[in-house]
Amino acid sequence: MNNTFEDIGLNSQLLTAINRLGYEEPTEIQSKIIPHIMEGKDVIGESSTGSGKTLAFGCGVINKVEEGKGLQALILAPTRELVDQVRKEIIKLALNRKLFITSIYGGVGMSPQIEELKRTNIVIATPGRLLDHHRRGNINLRNLKVLVLDEADRMLDMGFIDDIEKVIKACPKERQTMLFSATINPKIKLLSKRYLTSPIDIKAAKYVDPSKLTQIYYDVHKNSRISLLLHLLEEKEGLAMVFCNTRKMVDFVTKNLRENKISAVSIHGGMTQTKRTKIIDQFNKGKNEVLVCTDVAARGLHIQDVSHIFNYEIPKDSTDYVHRIGRTARAGESGKVVNLLCEYDHDNFGRVKTDYRNFNIEKIETPKFKKIYAVGTESFGKPSFGRGPRRNSGRNNGKVHYNNRGRR
Repeated sequence: MNNTFEDIGLNSQLLTAINRLGYEEPTEIQSKIIPHIMEGKDVIGESSTGSGKTLAFGCGVINKVEEGKGLQALILAPTRELVDQVRKEIIKLALNRKLFITSIYGGVGMSPQIEELKRTNIVIATPGRLLDHHRRGNINLRNLKVLVLDEADRMLDMGFIDDIEKVIKACPKERQTMLFSATINPKIKLLSKRYLTSPIDIKAAKYVDPSKLTQIYYDVHKNSRISLLLHLLEEKEGLAMVFCNTRKMVDFVTKNLRENKISAVSIHGGMTQTKRTKIIDQFNKGKNEVLVCTDVAARGLHIQDVSHIFNYEIPKDSTDYVHRIGRTARAGESGKVVNLLCEYDHDNFGRVKTDYRNFNIEKIETPKFKKIYAVGTESFGKPSFGRGPRRNSGRNNGKVHYNNRGRR
């Protein structure tokens, strides 16, 4: 494996940019795949969020694109947040290059995007909005040199396959295509067989270090779950992410954490792009200790230093579980995954254990915890309150309050 970025054969401009970013040595996926990318070959990279894949394909894009020659590279990604994050990384890699780099996604006006498309060299886009522009004649793909499909498995899970194929068919046949995915399932294999030419398959070990990752679960009654979560957040140190399956549950959990003085923020697909970006920036800066989110909203987000993942609900798709736990135990740091299993989570949890038999998820005896009365109701429509070892004395209108350090 190449131990330095110089060994990979990057040009001086890219080496300067990477040095400026503070990266001292390539990750496994970067070391294995960048040499093939720089040779112009089609590649399939199986790597998880946080593995360094954006820098890997970004180097190929920056190396290939020439200044002043129109649109030459297109990167497709599943969500608005990921599009923005990829754009930021590409801009950093384009240090001292006069390249125009544009992000294209829905939820914002088309007019500013149309103006940017007139002069852009690199576009990072969600499939749906990209197609909208193409149908209206706002974007010209005829001179495209590079096509990147980032988080391809997620784009297919979100139902973008038809849009992706339409975009690919609008691109020149003579091009370099890069496909990156956390998992290579039959749908991904079929897509690559149709549209990639003699691709080089590269698989990197999961970026999460299993030896640094502890996975546990508690069996808890649905009416006690919010109380147990509050208790566990009181005990933890560091930043935490709490995953829910629906927007409604995200709102419920966030409201009750705040009500009990936990410094929590939330993101889900129902929020505006501007609001979500602001929330993520605040969380990354450590202004809040807990981020509550859905899978779609969190997908691809670059969030550092997360020590705990709480699965308030177990996802229906076991691959979403893998993406969730990939948020912690990164780059040699330890991490903990806590699953709160109520009555209707066992089927989903069973799928996780069946699909990933190598996961060691230990059952832990549920600790004693204080009873709190929830504000609002969970999505199953019944009031939620904790059942702790002691009855509430009636003070504070039946609520037990926590400050942001977990003390009552």
